[in-house]
Amino acid sequence: MNENELESMRNSFKTVYNKRKNILNDPQVKNLQEKVIDIRKDSIDNNEKLIETLKESFKKNDIDYAFADNAEEARNIIYDVIKSEINEDLKDDKSNYNINDNFNNYDDFNDHDSFNDESSIVVAKSKSNTLGEIAASKFLQSKGIDVIETDLGDRILQLKGKDNKPTHPTGPASHLNVEEISKIVSKGLDVDVACDPKSIMEVVKKDVLNKVSEADIGLSGANAVACEDGSLVFVHNEGNISLVSLMKTHIIVVGIEKLVRTIEDAISIAKLETIYATGSKVTSYINIVSGPSKTADIEKKLLKNMYGAEKVFVIILDNGRLEAIESIAECLYCIGCGSCIVTCPVYNAIGNEFGFNNYLGGRGVAMSKFIQDTETSISSGLYKCTLCGLCKINCPVTISTSDIIENIRAETLKKSLYPEKHGKFKDNIKNKGSPY
Repeated sequence: MNENELESMRNSFKTVYNKRKNILNDPQVKNLQEKVIDIRKDSIDNNEKLIETLKESFKKNDIDYAFADNAEEARNIIYDVIKSEINEDLKDDKSNYNINDNFNNYDDFNDHDSFNDESSIVVAKSKSNTLGEIAASKFLQSKGIDVIETDLGDRILQLKGKDNKPTHPTGPASHLNVEEISKIVSKGLDVDVACDPKSIMEVVKKDVLNKVSEADIGLSGANAVACEDGSLVFVHNEGNISLVSLMKTHIIVVGIEKLVRTIEDAISIAKLETIYATGSKVTSYINIVSGPSKTADIEKKLLKNMYGAEKVFVIILDNGRLEAIESIAECLYCIGCGSCIVTCPVYNAIGNEFGFNNYLGGRGVAMSKFIQDTETSISSGLYKCTLCGLCKINCPVTISTSDIIENIRAETLKKSLYPEKHGKFKDNIKNKGSPY
């Protein structure tokens, strides 16, 4: 990130901080915060039981699902579901996944060739850190599938092309000012866009709606999964997830940490995330998906495939989370609001260089150890953290990220893994009695 981008990001963060600073002291918000902390702790402590409950609930709700052990597996499942829904030549049995209790038992089709007609397949995608984690868009595009970001910020970054890593989980383009965005959209869509937010929004909206009209596949994450109800909860302001969920097939990828007991628990998380991410008490939309569309308006007889999705397919992702639960369980309490990076001195100094993929800041660094490996956590900024603890103070679920970072550092030192400069300091102290 250059200095102009960093300054724009800081200004965006100041806006969020000032908007929410008074609301955070509201007694109702404090009570909600305590409630959500209990919900998150319970859901992680009882994750295995919730998975079993969820499987039964999904069966009752006619939701198809599969478990993915890692990112590659998740990507291949997404691709195969798309193929099974689009290609009429595929055999019927290829669209039916066996439900596996074991994360390692996924049996793919052993056929991941690209589509021949690159213009024939369009996927409408909503913003999702989990999809960013597994590089879903890049993978599908490599297979000849046109992935259209429906979130305004994500679409701007998609049009930007290079250096398009997001800077905030709910405001991915927070580092770009209106002049830069106008240039990006004008170039990306080959139109002249006025340099004002309203004009930019209208041009991007028109383009996205035009492209999404050709899509039959919707791809999204979810903010929470209510296991007892078999329901998925989505939070958004733009209305784009409503569009995505109306596609003929709706594919949803969620990490196992998103599981909670009830819809009420999921809504509580959604409300607290909105407060900390935007400073508003409620978001414009909270969608709940509990299965394919249906109606019982004719003699109360249930008929499937009304206006919405004919098929809902959920991919439940591990990708290091089970291991993380054993080591840094509270890191998985995260509700995705991005509050930690708004006040992080390191993140405000260097931006999204501090973090891993779509998981930004210290928590992203910690999770990278389990999603990838220890070396990745170092390259993501393990030794850049100041251990000041501001992230915990500003976290709605009080994750001790700095303590987690410090513990991972201790593990890396035992393996003699640390930045080269730190090694030189160590040797100089040993040989000269001084780091210099």
